[in-house]
Amino acid sequence: MSATSSSSQATRSPRSRSGNGRALQKGQQTKAAIVEAALGLATHIGLEGLSIGALADVTGMSKSGVFAHFGSREELQISVIREYHTRFEQEVFYPAMAAPRGVERLRALFDNWMKRTSIEIDSGCIYISGAVEFDDRTGPVRDALASSVLTWHAAMRRAIEQCKGLGELRADTNAEQMLFEIHGLILALHYEARFLQTPGSMARAVQGFHNILARYSVDTPAPTAAPAATPAAAKRRKVSNQTTTSKE
Repeated sequence: MSATSSSSQATRSPRSRSGNGRALQKGQQTKAAIVEAALGLATHIGLEGLSIGALADVTGMSKSGVFAHFGSREELQISVIREYHTRFEQEVFYPAMAAPRGVERLRALFDNWMKRTSIEIDSGCIYISGAVEFDDRTGPVRDALASSVLTWHAAMRRAIEQCKGLGELRADTNAEQMLFEIHGLILALHYEARFLQTPGSMARAVQGFHNILARYSVDTPAPTAAPAATPAAAKRRKVSNQTTTSKE
């Protein structure tokens, strides 16, 4: 190979690499735009409502152009779930990490969750609508959705355990039970506010969280089971009931 040829190749190579880089960046931007449009559709019509054709109409692209970025409708749905989860973390989880560990951070997590929920009452929540769509199915889409929800639950459960470790919640607090109750508030809120359109639902959900905190607080004594009746006490009650019946 001549020096001239080598020089020409050396000159062309950086341009080629630069061109590939721009193409890759443009491809990523296009894919991000498609996911953005798909996320907007999914919040209103559900993950099952997504289709390559519908996205082609929304984005102004050809069906083959949309398909080339994902390869399948299933991969498109999974991409939407991942994007939703990323945004959920950015709006709910990460801002709460600025609060000190303990009840203050747990409150921040719930407050941020409620802020997002207040918006999703109008737009819809993929975690909730997706659970309805995929609760009796198997496959990668359901797995991606369940994994996202479980990741969020793990963060909430960890915050509850930290409250216990700091002595801000009773030592006998069952983190799984407390999380169940808090999650139940969000589910009830969506049903009441979005479906039944019951006034005051947001305020009741907030009050419900305060009630849960108060019930598990170190200032609240642990619930005790009623003492079992002794044989003698049971016999006295039986005699008393018989006497009352005879008098009647």
